[in-house]
Amino acid sequence: MRQALAQWRYVIAENPLTGFAFALFTLFVTVALFAPFLMPHSPLATHAADALRPPGGAYLLGTDQLGRDILSRLIAATRLDLAIGASAVALAFVFGVGLGLIAGYYGGWADRIIGRFTDTLMAFPLFVLAMAIVAALGNTVTNIVLATAIINIPLYARMARVETNIRRDAGYVAAARLTGNSEARILLGHILPNLLPIMAVQTSLTMGYAILNAAGLSFIGLGVQPPTPEWGTMVSEGASAILSGQWWVAVFPGLTLLLAVFCFNILGDGLRDVLDPRNRT
Repeated sequence: MRQALAQWRYVIAENPLTGFAFALFTLFVTVALFAPFLMPHSPLATHAADALRPPGGAYLLGTDQLGRDILSRLIAATRLDLAIGASAVALAFVFGVGLGLIAGYYGGWADRIIGRFTDTLMAFPLFVLAMAIVAALGNTVTNIVLATAIINIPLYARMARVETNIRRDAGYVAAARLTGNSEARILLGHILPNLLPIMAVQTSLTMGYAILNAAGLSFIGLGVQPPTPEWGTMVSEGASAILSGQWWVAVFPGLTLLLAVFCFNILGDGLRDVLDPRNRT
């Protein structure tokens, strides 16, 4: 633990951008956890008399076309978007890494079947595939999570397959076989732990893409439906207001989305620097 903290301090000192990304991550998680206590107004309450008020006064970031407080809606949307992204990445991680472990360890027909499955998924433009899944199943939060997870499974499966294939004949795996460990125990107890540092980096990178994918679906009307606050939906609702000068309706949700994706992408680089054994020498 002490060594990990020291490595974090070294990485942040060498690259302040990583420290900024970690601070952003902490801020997003804090806002998501304590959203009900941080919202100054109800995110769903409409006030026709206060419609399209500019930032300032009682409405720090202004109001939208229905007089709803943008800051409160951004805070509520943070909890929803992070939950969608985290759930989708968790599903993609479990199924993708599981398939990759089987393909890389056993090879043969298992490798061929799983390889063809992932190749088929990756043959489609991923966002178009997500659109098709949500359009077919219905635009609920559950289906958005499912679609986002499905399009990310091939990435985890391929990475896990390659890393497992490299390690299946390693000395510690051979020793585990000789001592009578079952195949499942070797996979879960010896190979999987050695994949986790690499997968942790990929998880951070995928989190940003998952959030962007969910926002993109909402922007085109296939994601979270109004009046539920969600970053992509808020940008879509505010796009028309930009032309008439009410820029704050779309700009603040757009900036929040930008910062979230930036945060997870840079955080992935920081995790790589911390978890890579070559950086500890």
